[in-house]
Amino acid sequence: MIGLGEAGSRYATALAAAGHETTGFDPGPAATPGGVHRVADLADAVREAEIVLLLTPASLSVRLATQARPALAPGTCWADLTAASPATMTAAAEAFADAPVSFADVAILGTVPLTGARTAVVASGPGGPAVARVLRGLGAPVELLPFPAGAAAARKLLRSVLMKPLALVICEAVEAARAAGCEEWMREQITDQLGADGPVMIDRFLTGTRQHAERRSAEMRATVGYLDSLGVASEMSSASEQALLRLTRRNPAVPLSADAASTHTRKSSGADARDQQ
Repeated sequence: MIGLGEAGSRYATALAAAGHETTGFDPGPAATPGGVHRVADLADAVREAEIVLLLTPASLSVRLATQARPALAPGTCWADLTAASPATMTAAAEAFADAPVSFADVAILGTVPLTGARTAVVASGPGGPAVARVLRGLGAPVELLPFPAGAAAARKLLRSVLMKPLALVICEAVEAARAAGCEEWMREQITDQLGADGPVMIDRFLTGTRQHAERRSAEMRATVGYLDSLGVASEMSSASEQALLRLTRRNPAVPLSADAASTHTRKSSGADARDQQ
């Protein structure tokens, strides 16, 4: 597993618990998940790996693919689970154009802190079937697209047109109601629209939107670019990008809520596999 942050650590933990020999790499201060062998070098992390799962900022996708390529064994599947744009996914796949390595573009379509390695994904590219077998073994619904790398990333950006503005609208509604002295009433109104999962989603939106504002602003910038390439107006997506950028400039210590980089797996002999925004 490359990247042991909020999402990567959950995938690494699930893989190790499922009986996979799991090696993790992250140059930052992220904690090492239980059952994961951590190494200090990218090449050591991916050497002899059957599958590499990349869960880092999207800006590192191409660079890490290029750096890791010489250490990858023939037959390795390199699965990019970042929130990279379709163009970036295509460029990352091209890093392995002449290598005996299969590339998978994997888009996570949910909130990993809530559903862990069971979060639904969409995969494209020649490595899609290999990573689908592993993630399905962990309990994740996987939709395989019969298209090259970049297709799954496009689906993720299209979903972001809905989900990122929705999160921001809910955050704004709760903040406004709190200032007006009727936060609980507003939460009830939102829950009436979202259904039984409403309370959990509200709290996640309130905390996650601030916590991941910088990364999500980059994702919305990529979304705007993709919509422009389709010739589709992007007023709502552009406004969401600007709102997220504003949040990155606010004091990160003040929450919106009232209360408030490689893993590879080698399946062990006889082990059963089972299964992150």
